[in-house]
Amino acid sequence: MKRICLIATCLTLAVSSFAQKLPSHQQWDRLLKKHVSAAGMVNYKGFQKDQSELDGYLKTLSDNAPQSSWSANEQKAFWINAYNAYTIALILKHYPVKSIKDIGGKIYKVNTPWDIKFITIGGKKYDLNNLEHGILRKRFDDPRIHFALVCASMSCPKLQRDAYIGAQLNAQLDDAGKDFLNDNSKNRISVAKAELSKYFSWYRGDFTKKGSLADFINQYAQNKMNGNTKVSSLDYNWSLNEQK
Repeated sequence: MKRICLIATCLTLAVSSFAQKLPSHQQWDRLLKKHVSAAGMVNYKGFQKDQSELDGYLKTLSDNAPQSSWSANEQKAFWINAYNAYTIALILKHYPVKSIKDIGGKIYKVNTPWDIKFITIGGKKYDLNNLEHGILRKRFDDPRIHFALVCASMSCPKLQRDAYIGAQLNAQLDDAGKDFLNDNSKNRISVAKAELSKYFSWYRGDFTKKGSLADFINQYAQNKMNGNTKVSSLDYNWSLNEQK
């Protein structure tokens, strides 16, 4: 009887350990390094040729939904990678397109590309808005996610060439913030004048929960703002972030 109980306990622990195993993001990392330039531009034709590998990674995500046993950073990294990988998949499904906004309709929260429920993770259906607003922004309260989520457009943060990993996430998000804030095509900052990405008006509340907007931006920008800096928004370029 003791032997049976011991075997049952071992089996339970083995099943539990398997269920809690973190999925690998190595496939996604390989694809990023292969098809994304140092500037964050995407070779969509290259991704098309590796569609089966991308599909394999998406299946890994679909079959391994985050669990409460994972750390917050492990969960956060999973959802960021999922957002970016599924965005690439959405573009490929409709490729060639000039802009992600050419996909779907134009009624926000109804039929835009971010409202298409084409994502299945852990048996649940999601759209890109669910991942960004319903999960990442709502659960984790980390404004740096805006530097990591890539909407396949020229004015969005660049797609990094490394998959996000829980153990490295804080450093990766800080690096993404520095890339974004110091890219003059996305933000132009000086003490006198700051022409900022529309992200900082769209999501201003996310960036000002613990201080002023200047306080947040100055953590990452080489050129610093102050309380007298005149702030305006740059036009947003929705053209596809495609390598030419």
